[in-house]
Formats: sequence, structure tokens, C-alpha cells
Amino acid sequence: MRHAITLRIGPATFRIGSAWPQPIAELARLYIAYPDVRGAIADFTVRLQPISLARRWVRPSIFITGDHGLADAAPMSLAHGLLAAEMGMNLQMALGWRRHLLLHASSVEKDGRVLVMTGESGSGKSTLAALLGERGWRFMGDEFALLDMDSGAILPFPRLVSLKNRAIDVVTQAVGVARMGPLLAATAKGDIRHMVPRIDALARMGEGGMPALLLFPRFGHDAAVRPVGQGEIFMRLTQASTNYVALGAPAFTALTRFVANVPARAIDFPSGDDAIAMVDQLWEQLS
Repeated sequence: MRHAITLRIGPATFRIGSAWPQPIAELARLYIAYPDVRGAIADFTVRLQPISLARRWVRPSIFITGDHGLADAAPMSLAHGLLAAEMGMNLQMALGWRRHLLLHASSVEKDGRVLVMTGESGSGKSTLAALLGERGWRFMGDEFALLDMDSGAILPFPRLVSLKNRAIDVVTQAVGVARMGPLLAATAKGDIRHMVPRIDALARMGEGGMPALLLFPRFGHDAAVRPVGQGEIFMRLTQASTNYVALGAPAFTALTRFVANVPARAIDFPSGDDAIAMVDQLWEQLS
């Protein structure tokens, strides 16, 4: 397409093409500290194209496609072009990645050990990972945790952190506006703003770590910690994986080992500060 950029995030390389310059310019600004992979062969292609020739110019409307796509996906406003590009990259991973078991989870690392957090949208896992990444942990990802099926290690996928609604102000206060993308108002999930991870997370995005603790966070409730049975953990992680079924027996073996070896807890928390205090305590007790 007329406007394009190539990006590497963790082990995956993406070529994003757009009929409009704005989404590519925003990606170039926010991903400037990521590896320079111009000219590299991409694992996936993402295309942001108009739904019709007229809609390229009149009320511009983006349809996300690429190597993998969803035919019935709703078009998006050009004002949300950055979000469309990020969704396009996530879609390629979800539908096409086969080198690792994908878990819809955030992850952070300390001293070679990894904390994995998974839950439904709005559970607070992205916000918590972003805040921990500013407080002595290495941010590894907020969309996918990549589980190596041979070694059992978690590998980073440190794309921009997608923050929603109330989390935007909380994280902006912690990191400053220079590392924040534009405010994307009134998307299908409310207001969204992207955060650029710290430079150390980008410099080490080829380094994995062994999982040491699994948390199921839930924001907006009184502080509480609950044990989670292995049967429930296995079921919830298969539901949180987009390629578990496609990978077959190796995924079953890897996930069984993960569930058997990694302690897990469900936590409720009313605020980011409460969550961080609970994480610190559980990390010392269980990891």
C-alpha cells in the first residue's frame, strides 16, 4: 500500500500498510525506540484499507485485513487508525502464530522470574502490568504472553500498552505524557490511549524468563485473595488461548506442565496501589 512501516515486537515482525498516512505516522512516532527492521521479511502483513473508494476521502472508514482477517469485522473511523493498526497486529498473532502457545495475558519479569496475569477485559491486568513496569519490574507484554512449549519459558511481546478509560489518567501520572499516544475517544471500548514501554523492556524483548506466579486479577472490588484449583486454572487458560486447539498435543503438554508447576491466586483490588501491595506480598510468599 502507499504508506507502510515494518515493526518487530518480540519474535514477530509485521508490515503494516495503510491507504492513509496518519496511522503510519503515529506508529512511526510511538515505535521509534523499537528495533529498526526496515527491509526485513515480515511474519505478517496488516492492511488498513477503505471500505470503498469513496470512503477513502468522504468520512474515511478503515477495514482491517491482512494475512488473516475477519470478514464480518466492523469498519473503524480514520480517527482511530492507530487502534486499527494495533488490532490488526493482534489479529495476525491470534489467528496465525504457531511458534508458541499464546495466552491472552499480561506479564512482567523480575530476577529472571515472570509474573503472568490473565483475565477478562477490564480486569486491570494491563494497567497493573504497566504500573509494575515502572516500579522495578520489566514489562513483557499486556496482550499476549508467549509460552515456549519446549522450555516452559514466557517470552516477551511488548507492544504498546492499551489503556482504557479511568486507567489512562492513572498511568499517565506515573509515566508522563511523553510516553503516551494520542487520546482515542469514543471507541467501541470507550476512551483508549496507548503507552510506550520503558526502554529497558524494548532492549530486552528477546529475553524470556520462567513463570513463577499466575494471577487472575479483578479490579473494582474489596481486596481479597483466593486460591484457584488446577482444574479451573487449566480451563481458564485454554479459554485465554487463541491457538491452543490448533497446536494440539504439544500445547496440552506445555499447559499441563505450566499448571502443575506455577502457583496461582485470584486477587480482587480496589486500586492500583492496593494491587501492587498484594502482588509484592504474594511474590515474596509464592514465587
